[in-house]
Amino acid sequence: MNDTPQPAPLAGLRVLDLATLFAGPLSATMLGDFGAEVIKVEHPRKPDPSRGHGPSKDGVGLWWKLLGRNKKTITLDLSSPGGREVLLKLAAGADVIVENFRPGTLEKWGLGWEELSAANPRLVLARVTGFGQTGPYAHRPGFGTLAEAMSGFAAITGEPDEPPTLPPFGLADSIAALSTAYAVMTALAGRDRTGQGQVVDMAIIEPMLTVLGPQPIWYDQLGYLQPRTGNRSANNAPRNTYRTADGRWLAVSTSAQSIAERVLRLVGRPDFLDEPWFATGAGRARHADELDEAVGGWIARHDHDEVVRAFEEAQAAVAPIYDVRDVMADEQYRALGSITEVEDDELGTVKMQNVLFRLSRTPGAIKWAGRRHGADTDEVLGELGLSAEEIEALREKGAL
Repeated sequence: MNDTPQPAPLAGLRVLDLATLFAGPLSATMLGDFGAEVIKVEHPRKPDPSRGHGPSKDGVGLWWKLLGRNKKTITLDLSSPGGREVLLKLAAGADVIVENFRPGTLEKWGLGWEELSAANPRLVLARVTGFGQTGPYAHRPGFGTLAEAMSGFAAITGEPDEPPTLPPFGLADSIAALSTAYAVMTALAGRDRTGQGQVVDMAIIEPMLTVLGPQPIWYDQLGYLQPRTGNRSANNAPRNTYRTADGRWLAVSTSAQSIAERVLRLVGRPDFLDEPWFATGAGRARHADELDEAVGGWIARHDHDEVVRAFEEAQAAVAPIYDVRDVMADEQYRALGSITEVEDDELGTVKMQNVLFRLSRTPGAIKWAGRRHGADTDEVLGELGLSAEEIEALREKGAL
């Protein structure tokens, strides 16, 4: 195998990130992790709100360090004539623009698809909004929480007799970010064949709907509405969280019939295997109370390490319920390099999630954490051919 270092797989790709909070910017981060040159464009007086989201250290927002990694940062007021002119110059040399303004906003500024594609016919414009570019909800404010509610996710999440439950993190935004990165690469592949760019219309409500699986076809064909089942599954059992004798929590899954059989043998209840209902996941799910009592009772009599060891020896599926402290100490995550250290000029060394996947010949890399607001403005505009005097004039006009 040739061990000569290879260029990053997306080297030479230039991405303009005009988006904020969170799906659009995260999709650009994913492209930057694998070599794309990402230029983050922020308003001169209203930085990306993610800089102030969540905990900070010494006044430095920590979420931004993750979301802004591998991005050059410039300031530009797109609503000003000077800002519009600079963006069109940037667009002429870009491959991708990611934006998440409400539909019609770029058009109001004279920066719609007509103007952008005229500046660069090969451009891919990824438009990430809550509800898409068309339809009766298109102009509503859209956030991931609304997608989690409207997709059907919240309706099936939580205990049966308790309220619907929303996730305590940006689930819909993250899934939409993954989907947008995929959509951008698909559009670029199409451009390679046709020579023409195009618009990506990403509605955050749709990727969330997709990952919920067969709910629409179940309802269409059977009128079936998936209920809230807490940690249980309507498709198999035992499937739950169980507490060990030393007070720790474990998750058990038996999606495969062979695993279910191993678990029940392990906990001393092989008699269940002879029951007719045990032969299918749905049948086992109808007897979840009995199976939970058997599995949960056995686990409750043993310490965490004993349970994990026994499950591993039986080749049954079990996992500890981790918080982030456990994640950062776990030997499997360490072996994968899932958490990495990044040098930062404001905070020294920071730890964060590594790139999303490993490539054997052209791996991704984190070159730097999120940079200061507007740190690269003069450099990027200078590369466009603007003189120091022209840059200062734009700054005096409020365009930068």
